[in-house]
Amino acid sequence: MVHPGRALPYLERCPIRTARRRQIQPAAKFPDHDVDGGRDLDIFDINEAEGLDLVEGDIVVDEWQTRNSIIGDEYRWPKTIPYYMEDDLEVNAKGVIMKAFEQYRLKSCIDFKPWSGEANYISIFKGSGCFSSVGNRHVGKQRLSIGTNCDRIATIEHEFLHALGFWHEQSRADRDDYVKIMWDRIPEDKQHNFNTYNDTTSSSLGVPYDYGSMMHYSKTAFSKEGDPTIVTNIPAFSDVIGQRMEFSDSDLLKLHRLYNCTGGSTFLDSCDFERENICGMIQGQGDKADWVRVASAPGGPHTDYSNLGKCSGSGYFMHFDTGAANSGDTAQLESRLLYPKRGQQCLQFYYYNTGGTNDTLKIHVREYDSANPAGKLRFVETINASPQKMWQLHHVSLDAKKKFRVVFEGTKEGSGPAAGGLSLDDINISETTCPEFIWRVKNFSQVMENTPNNQSIFSPPFKSKEGYTFQMQLYPNGTDRYPGQLSAFAHLVAREGDAGQKWPCPWKQMTMMLMDQHPHIQKRMSNQRSVTTDPNMKAADSDQFFWDDPRKVGTEVTDTNGSTYFRGPGAGTAVYLTHLRAKSRDFIKDGDAIFLLTMEDISHLTISQPLPTPSTTPDIPNTCQNVECLNDGVCVVDEGEATCRCSVGGDWWYYGDRCQFSGSVSEKTTLALASSLSVLGAMVIITVVSVLCVKRKYRKQSKSDTNIDLGAQRL
Repeated sequence: MVHPGRALPYLERCPIRTARRRQIQPAAKFPDHDVDGGRDLDIFDINEAEGLDLVEGDIVVDEWQTRNSIIGDEYRWPKTIPYYMEDDLEVNAKGVIMKAFEQYRLKSCIDFKPWSGEANYISIFKGSGCFSSVGNRHVGKQRLSIGTNCDRIATIEHEFLHALGFWHEQSRADRDDYVKIMWDRIPEDKQHNFNTYNDTTSSSLGVPYDYGSMMHYSKTAFSKEGDPTIVTNIPAFSDVIGQRMEFSDSDLLKLHRLYNCTGGSTFLDSCDFERENICGMIQGQGDKADWVRVASAPGGPHTDYSNLGKCSGSGYFMHFDTGAANSGDTAQLESRLLYPKRGQQCLQFYYYNTGGTNDTLKIHVREYDSANPAGKLRFVETINASPQKMWQLHHVSLDAKKKFRVVFEGTKEGSGPAAGGLSLDDINISETTCPEFIWRVKNFSQVMENTPNNQSIFSPPFKSKEGYTFQMQLYPNGTDRYPGQLSAFAHLVAREGDAGQKWPCPWKQMTMMLMDQHPHIQKRMSNQRSVTTDPNMKAADSDQFFWDDPRKVGTEVTDTNGSTYFRGPGAGTAVYLTHLRAKSRDFIKDGDAIFLLTMEDISHLTISQPLPTPSTTPDIPNTCQNVECLNDGVCVVDEGEATCRCSVGGDWWYYGDRCQFSGSVSEKTTLALASSLSVLGAMVIITVVSVLCVKRKYRKQSKSDTNIDLGAQRL
């Protein structure tokens, strides 16, 4: 049985069984569903296909908004942003939006809360594409679109960065020092998307130009024929720009500076033991042995996991030498004091066991309150990991609700090897939900290179806490149409005798994350995609429900242990991640890739988000309650007066006190021409009259001068 959140020993260590998972599978009854429609589309491709002509491809600029308006504190949101999810959003998109909010909470001080009547809030809806305004426009209901194919977590984070006040990276004033724009490859009507703005328009907040920003265009953005429109001055970054995985370090640095963040809302601690103070951890009192900070241990491991011995003078981990301990000896390592806010935490760490088969590692929390000022130890879980020559990833769910420490307790049980012990590295603690399952694929670089195109491997079947079993299908070298990509699909699974599930499977969101194995959880740029089981979805060219019982709509397959089960059709994407990006960062570490898999019930997101009731909306100005703005106009309060902010398009707009009138560029041109002719005619008349008046004046003046001269002569 595979424990949730634990590594899979038989798949990781058995190359023969891994190879058997690559065998050609029986033909499926129904084709898999590609949620991207078999297309590799960036945000700007999606919007262009929808016929949108927005500023920089995905930015809405209102009629009353000036480009330099984002410079100023008044355009920041509060650190906790009210939101309202409209009913037209796809359910899968709603689930991914919630995941994006969790990333903001983990990596910044920005939080989100359901709208409860605040004067300004973000309304998230399913428009024709992915787009947002820049900054807090103070218009009341500020709209942000997550349309079809926009439900990638990085796309959602990207649009919310716009809403928080950020333009695209390549629009910086110093852009041309780092990239060259190939103007001849860009249609004339799209070249405005490559404008740069000086520091009166947009601030870089003192952060260097970032090729890796999720706010950077890709190298072929707005290209006529697919050729690069952006050439990086440093060639190595050519395929880096345009990443849509996660926030870069610089994205977060700018966000922190703009909003004066000092840390993540749900982040508690991270330690890779590189510093001698071991992150403020302490040795337990009353134990008979200690955890020691080392770079190598007798019997292994011989390197840490953070650096894997690549960096001279660094690479440390904590080690309990059970070979030198007596039976029954314990060693306790305790984290610094932590102060929870949510009441749920996830402990993540790497564990290397070279001790005896009976040696144990137990996880406790020591909780402090007025009744227990010295702390009370509470057992949480025993880590069951038999000795093996590898660092293993583990997750433990905690539920501390008061000040606490995490306690790692190693125990020497019985006899064991003379050289060996228990080791810990890369500990992270956050107030987030732990992933359910770990699928570790060994020698992943070789798997990518040696697996033929259009051939897949499967994870083991996992039974989630929701009572449904699922598995991930991975094409290490892509499909026929997209070679050199990782392609990923999620399948429901059932065995004979399974009972208690509801079919078709209703609203379970399956997430497949390729983990960036950076030691610090806030600096990771993991890649993930989610699919949701819509019980009303039909299989292609069939009346059968796509997410029905796999014993009904699936195919019988044989597991590696000889048992059989039924696998339903899969949903996912052929363009999960390119090989080039998979080989970057720490997606592959010590040769292995780690996929984190979860299934969550998101049926609650099918219900409309409650609207604030009058008793809970003290911030809504009464002056707007009786004002009706037409044509999608929005009522706002400006200096105590209700006024309508009217909708504006690329070449059209509404105006009037209730947005009741419409205008367009063509109408404006005609009006301007008529006005110009009228002004010209008036100027001609004024000129003629002026000339006549001047002539008459000079005639009078001439006669007067003559009379004066004559008078003088008489005198």
